[in-house]
Amino acid sequence: MYLDPEAAKGAPSRDVLLVSAIITISLSVTIVLCGICQWCQRKLGKRYKNSLETVGTPDSSRGRSEKKAIKLPSGGKAVNTAPVPGQTQHEDPDHKTEPRSSVSDLVNSLTSEMLMLSPGSEDDEGHDSASRENLGRIQFSVGYNFQESTLTVKILKAQELPAKDFSGTSDPFVKIYLLPDKKNKLETKVKRKNLNPHWNETFLFEGFPYEKVVQRVLYLQVLDYDRFSRNDPIGEVSIPLNKVDLTQMQTFWKELKPCSDGSGSRGELLLSLCYNPSANSIVVNIIKARNLKAMDIGGTSDPYVKVWLMYKDKRVEKKKTVVMKRCLNPVFNESFIFDIPTEKLRETTIIITVMDKDRLSRNDVIGKIYLSWKSGPGEVKHWKDMISHPRQAVAQWHQLKA
Repeated sequence: MYLDPEAAKGAPSRDVLLVSAIITISLSVTIVLCGICQWCQRKLGKRYKNSLETVGTPDSSRGRSEKKAIKLPSGGKAVNTAPVPGQTQHEDPDHKTEPRSSVSDLVNSLTSEMLMLSPGSEDDEGHDSASRENLGRIQFSVGYNFQESTLTVKILKAQELPAKDFSGTSDPFVKIYLLPDKKNKLETKVKRKNLNPHWNETFLFEGFPYEKVVQRVLYLQVLDYDRFSRNDPIGEVSIPLNKVDLTQMQTFWKELKPCSDGSGSRGELLLSLCYNPSANSIVVNIIKARNLKAMDIGGTSDPYVKVWLMYKDKRVEKKKTVVMKRCLNPVFNESFIFDIPTEKLRETTIIITVMDKDRLSRNDVIGKIYLSWKSGPGEVKHWKDMISHPRQAVAQWHQLKA
């Protein structure tokens, strides 16, 4: 059969028509499938949202009830999740807000808890007050014998005294005064290594007219006996005798208060500790001090620092800085190396004493610091930081104590 070549050129070939048909059918199928998917998504989305509404309602109510149980600190802001009056409520069925209420309440309750733990809250204030140093208490009796003109004072016992020694205990005794007379005093015996001592000692102030007794103040000072330096004051109690019925023996329990000798304002010392386990050594760097107590008549001091290395209550080695003349904020920047084997570290104590140099009399103690595992909270923290950061100089300010 003969075909005209010109006619064949103008007509589309069979292959081209077949490909065009396949492409057209594929596009149609794709469009139909896309429509079905969109329809399914809308249906499934509505069902999923409805299920969220059902589950979200009890969660949100539980979140609100928990928030009511949380007590906000004074000054804290409670986040209110209730709608504001006069505000338009959107009721779009495809945009429900109830599922979000449970999350909002959860955030609000967590925010409330965070506010309760924020600085300055009531809980923190209570914690601070609870963490204040407890000086213990003392029990004593007092009475007057009119026939013999004698005032009787019995020192019975003390409880919960603070540890003043580096060994984690104290050696307490009691001084007894009738103020304003400070020259005549009586003392109990020293109770070695005892934080709950029992004295049961009786003291008599004989030949004391009753008219003068009621003008005096009974003053009891509890101290920690120190063999090598000045005794450390623990606390004091004072009671005016004109407010006591002295016709018979009266027994009192009194909380000890900080001694009024200025022991609470002795200044601070900045020092660093560096532990080298491979060299079995500790480097103590005395950096500087501030607001030291004035010990001289001229309102100043001549401070220097003594550093004692102690092991099991025994003195091992002593080092000291230079004296800084007439200075209450001295800068020392002096380092001392002490050899301490690792196995002896737990029984080691470093005693740092800030002294006032006196040319004409005995040098005065301004304040002390005990660094060990068994010292006060701040000292123990510094000691543990030194152990946990070997070969690093760990610096910390310390309050000087009497």
